[in-house]
Amino acid sequence: MAFIDSIKEKAKSNKKTIVLPESMDQRTYEAAVKCTKEGIANIIILGTPEDIQNHGTGYDLTGITILDPFTDPNRQKYIDKFVELRAKKGVTPEIAEQQMTKDYMYYACLMCRCGDADGVVSGACHSTGNTIRPALQLLKTKPGVKSVSGFFIVEVPNCPYGENGTFLFADCAVNTDFDSEKLAEIAGLSADSFRAYIGAEPKVAMLSFSTKGSAKHDNVTMVAEAAKIAKEKYPQVKIDGELQFDAAIVPEVAKLKAPVSEVAGHANTLIFPSLEAGNIGYKIAQRLAHANAYGPVLQGLSMPVNDLSRGCFADDIVGVVAMTAVEAMMNS
Repeated sequence: MAFIDSIKEKAKSNKKTIVLPESMDQRTYEAAVKCTKEGIANIIILGTPEDIQNHGTGYDLTGITILDPFTDPNRQKYIDKFVELRAKKGVTPEIAEQQMTKDYMYYACLMCRCGDADGVVSGACHSTGNTIRPALQLLKTKPGVKSVSGFFIVEVPNCPYGENGTFLFADCAVNTDFDSEKLAEIAGLSADSFRAYIGAEPKVAMLSFSTKGSAKHDNVTMVAEAAKIAKEKYPQVKIDGELQFDAAIVPEVAKLKAPVSEVAGHANTLIFPSLEAGNIGYKIAQRLAHANAYGPVLQGLSMPVNDLSRGCFADDIVGVVAMTAVEAMMNS
């Protein structure tokens, strides 16, 4: 069974309520209809009657909840919660009301915070920053987690490496500045994500252009130090680095470059040393190896909020909804 099919089956087993705030995009309606027909999740679309008329005409929205942020009976509850959470930042009831009706992503996060929804999927027509900012302000990170990161599940056809051709790539979407501590935390979170979504043991490679000191550079030192921190912080996880990409996944290369490593040659969870590398890496796999890339999925938040590529198709939204629902199941 393909990865996304297994995720959909998990989602169907315990349906969660997922909010889609981008009622200004036709792909939202197409995805909502597919999710509802397949029984993946209970879908709420945030939008005014005008939004629905302008963008959702022609879709059978039976079984989908359409919620108008301007007339919702819970509107005052969300305003009060917004003020409670952000009063120290100068948020008044007037500012809260304006913000959450101007940007439905805030409204969606408040629904989650108040227990009226289990997760949010956005980003088809908004940037990653527009998706993450309200989530950080209103939902915040999990206890003990310092930063949010984004990963893709990359499924490469006819590939003997990784977990039967399946990998987790991180961070591909969020952080622009890395240090050893942050890379180590991403490694630990990614190991948990791989285990949860794939159901197999994570083998985490901290990637670099050097393998075990074959090159000298501050960037190499950063990755090597991150591997050391991660091993100490997550002793139950198989983690090693710094490793070049081929040494991380190809057994024959690993025997030459890192013969004593228990991760080299068998890695399935790949931690990239920069956002550029991670973002470029998953797109190379997607375009040249015809891989399926599912995500970006955000890890580290207290509740599931996930991003989309602005070039996504409706089926991509369906997949991320399923992953968000499964993440909500894991958190409940």
